[in-house]
Parts: sequence; structure tokens; C-alpha cells
Amino acid sequence: MKRMSIESVAKGFRNKEFLPSEITKILLKNIKKIDSELNTYISLFEESALKNAILFDDDINKGNYKSLIHGVPISLKDIFLVKDELCTCGSRMLSNYISNYNSTVYEKLQYSGAVILGKNNMDEFAMGSSTETSFYGPTLNPWNKDKVPGGSSGGSAAAVSAGLTIASIGTDTGGSIRQPASFCGIVGLKPSYGRISRFGMIAFSSSLDQAGPLVTSVNDAAILLDILSGFDSKDSTSVNLPSTQCYKVLKKGKFAPNNFTLGVPFELLGDGLDEEIRKNFEMLIKSLTNVGFKIKNISLPNAQFAVATYYIIAPSEASSNLSRYDGVRYGFSEDSEDSTLEEFYINNRSKGFGDEVKRRIMLGTYSLSSGYYDAYYLKAIKIKNMIINDFNNAFKGVDCVLTPTSPELPFDIGEKRNDPLKMYLSDTLTIPANLAELPSISIPFALSMTNLPIGLQLTGNKLDEEKLLKISSLIEKEVSFDKEP
Repeated sequence: MKRMSIESVAKGFRNKEFLPSEITKILLKNIKKIDSELNTYISLFEESALKNAILFDDDINKGNYKSLIHGVPISLKDIFLVKDELCTCGSRMLSNYISNYNSTVYEKLQYSGAVILGKNNMDEFAMGSSTETSFYGPTLNPWNKDKVPGGSSGGSAAAVSAGLTIASIGTDTGGSIRQPASFCGIVGLKPSYGRISRFGMIAFSSSLDQAGPLVTSVNDAAILLDILSGFDSKDSTSVNLPSTQCYKVLKKGKFAPNNFTLGVPFELLGDGLDEEIRKNFEMLIKSLTNVGFKIKNISLPNAQFAVATYYIIAPSEASSNLSRYDGVRYGFSEDSEDSTLEEFYINNRSKGFGDEVKRRIMLGTYSLSSGYYDAYYLKAIKIKNMIINDFNNAFKGVDCVLTPTSPELPFDIGEKRNDPLKMYLSDTLTIPANLAELPSISIPFALSMTNLPIGLQLTGNKLDEEKLLKISSLIEKEVSFDKEP
């Protein structure tokens, strides 16, 4: 089946071209055929997906639509809780964990009539940029199976790219939606921090984590943002605002390139940026200028410290969030009658966590330890605030900040596995938006000489997803990227 968008599937339902059960059966068939190689799914909800799809057939035939995603097959990163279903977070530690309640993201999708296909593969506890740290093995990039799909939402991005789901919901802590979207040639949106409820989403770094859609178009991103956004009293970090109405605004189309100014922080595009990406990005800027966008050089002086800041804050919060996983109440446990309580904890956490998770727990514990808290963690928080101020100053003169999504093309499986620092630098362009709590999107705009997708990143002002999506929609039309793996 050719890759389809939410919009095209919804249109097909309304035109009586096909039914939810037919689309669902095709996708499940393709997953069974292709995914043994790509490894995009950890678990499939085959029985419940087909059952719900058949029920939705009747709704569609009667013209009863709950939303634009009514009857549309969608998958979830395996970080969202679904009652009575496995939720592993890509880790051995949670390989036997069955959730006893639902995440808000799942409930909103369910209420809107989505068919949930299953759970996508991911870097263990969302810690990674390649989807190689999963206990369930790496996910491969559909464009080139020797390459990584990005991470940590690599399973979600690869599944959308390969046509094994219509859309997926991922999470983004330092680029984990946008970077895999770039590597897999699709659209990935990280909303403003607090825009989508994190209730029932397993925490990595609580001050940075945000859920968002991985889709094939900007319009689809708007559809899912409108459905998933809105205040949730069960999440203390949820922004007290109603759901967005971005899709209606995009469909009206009453905006043009000459309404917007784009800021380019050229200081971030120096050493480390792949030359092929640089050339394509420069060509894009010329093209955007020609159609009416105003381009302005801006400065984000403290963004150069973003990676170092992130790798103090995120591991510090992770070391606290992951302290609950000790094998006592749930999760991986290898009990021994002869072991002391301390030995029991050490054994479970040593065997239950992978190398990258253990590395970040140790980094975080060190940063929070007596004598180092002020020198590292508190200093990182101060730099985070300086990065926020840099963006606030930039948005006084521009509507969006424009950069490539990633400084590099998709890299080989195993290339950076033993070089953590090299892996961490993959996120130099995505991390600043997380630290500043801003909405940011990646859209595909070019292909490399080796037929690998290149993503463009747009970052908007806090809680102004509407303007961000307007600009993204205009650029999407201009680049007309219609390639598939």
C-alpha cells in the first residue's frame, strides 16, 4: 500500500472508497510482511485493532464521524501506557510490565475514534539518537537498511515512513521526534512544553519531555495536535489552555510568505554541519526569499552550550525518575534467597538497564551529588534560562527560527554505538527548542546524493503552534517533497 495521510484516509472514508477494517487489515498484513526486517513494532494490538475497525465500519457507513481520525489506524511509541497492555519503554527492566491505567494521549485518541495498531520500538527509556539501545534490537531506516532511523522515536518514524501506520505519536526530550522525522523523510512536531498531557507517559526528563505526532504532512500534524492538546488536571505541567484549532486555520489558507520573517542563526551552522546539508539549506533560503519570505540573520549566543546543558539536566532528572525501577514491585527481577537487599537492587538494575541508561543515570547522580550540585546542575539551569532569553530576544524581530533539523545525514548502524559523545552531538540543532520549551517541527525538503532525506527545522514562539504550522505549511508547498523509500 502506498503511504497515506490522515487527510487522504478520512477523505476515502467519506467518499465510501474503503472502510477502516480494510485499511487496518492491509496495514497489519504489511507489518507482518515487512516489519520482521525493519523492527518498527514491539507489540501489535491485532485483535483489538481489527475488532474496533469493524465497529467503526458501521459508524463510517452511517456518516457518524467523531473526528478526522475516526477509523484511522495510528500507532504509539512504547512509552505511553495502555491499560492491560505491555509497556516496555524499550527496556528489559519493563519487559514484563502490564499497565493498569491509560495515558491521556491514548484516551484522547480512543475518544476520537482512532484504531490503535500497537506500540513502536524506541531507544531504551527514550535515551538515544538512533534506536539502537532498545532491548528489542535496533530499528532500521526504510530509506537504507544499513542506516539508523534516528531516535529515540525511531520505531514510530520508520513505521510512518514505510507505510506501516498512518501516523504515530512519539516523544521529544532533546530532538527525539524531529531528528528521526528528518532521517526518515516525514514530518515530526514537538509542541510547546505542557501543550500535550504527559500523564501516563513514562518519564525520562520531566522538565523537557513532550509528546507529539509523526506524520506525512503538516496538515496531519495540525489534526493530531488539535486532538491531543488541551488542559489535563492529571498532569501538573499541563498548560491551562483549551485545545488548539490549527487545522481549521490551515484549511482557510488566509496567509502568505510575505507575512512572515524567518530568522537564521548562522553561528550554529558552522563546523560540524554536513556540506551537502549546508548546500541544500542555502538553496532553500534563496528559494524562500524568492517567494516572499523575509530572511534575517539572528544570534542565539548561548545555544552553543545547549548540548552540555542538556546532558546535565536530562540525566539528573533521569537518575531521579528511574530510581523507582528496582524490581521490588514490578518490572525485571532476578530474586535470590541468598542475596542481601543491596545485592538484590544492584543485580536487578545492572541486568535490567542497558549501557546507555546506566551511563546517563551515573552522569545524573554525579551532577546532583554533594559538592557538585552547584557547580553543574544549578549552573545548567542558569544557562537554560539564558537560552530562553536568547529566543525571546530573537522573536522580537522574527516569526520563526530556521535551521536544518540535523547537522548530519542518517549514519550507519553501529557507527556511533561506542562513541557516546559523537552520538550526543547529533542533537545540537534540536536540543535548544527543548531547553527553551518551544514548539518545533521538522519537515523533509531535499534528498542527498545518496538518496537520503534531509529535514528542515522551524522553531516558533512558545505556545504559538498556529503561526509555526502556517509557515511550515507554506514551506511544505514550496519544497513539494513527495519522495518515499
